[in-house]
Amino acid sequence: MKNVYNLDAHPYPWDYNPSSWPQRIKVALLAFVAFIIALYLGLYQWQLIDTVWDPVFGDQTTRVLTSDVSHQMTEWIRVPDAVLGAWAYLGDLVFALAGSTRRWQFRPWLVLLFGLDVIPLGIVGAILVFLQGAVVGHWCFLCIVSAIISLILVVLAYDEVWTSSIYLYSVWKKTRNWNILWKTFCGTPSEEANEIANDMVR
Repeated sequence: MKNVYNLDAHPYPWDYNPSSWPQRIKVALLAFVAFIIALYLGLYQWQLIDTVWDPVFGDQTTRVLTSDVSHQMTEWIRVPDAVLGAWAYLGDLVFALAGSTRRWQFRPWLVLLFGLDVIPLGIVGAILVFLQGAVVGHWCFLCIVSAIISLILVVLAYDEVWTSSIYLYSVWKKTRNWNILWKTFCGTPSEEANEIANDMVR
């Protein structure tokens, strides 16, 4: 099992390590930029600032942020949608920086939580941009930028989530033991799980 603790090993099916720092630093930097954007828009929705910068669509941004759709979402979730987005991006940032470069094996729960934070956010961002044009009838430049970042984050994150998912599925397929699967998910892999991880890396 010489590869079990090799932090630079490449897990199947990739020819790189999706948990490597260069990979996750990209996610963290993009998430930070998106967090700043969302927080800025949220401050306007909270009426803590008077104007919003938009070099492309001008005052259409303010119409988007104060639209009926935005107000309805605020009523549903009790905070402005941009503020909720800022929290989600902050979560992306924290999750991206947590754990070792072998966390797909030793912290599957962390990787899957990371995926749950990143992937729905990308989908919601795309939907909100669509609603701007289809329902609100106006566009918001910074909203579009944050939505694009969200989709990029999905692309950058899915490989690591996929690797952990394959690993956990392989453990279940081999052992058919819920206790072993749960311990593997929580980060205390069994001998069988280590053998599977060893087979996955190269």
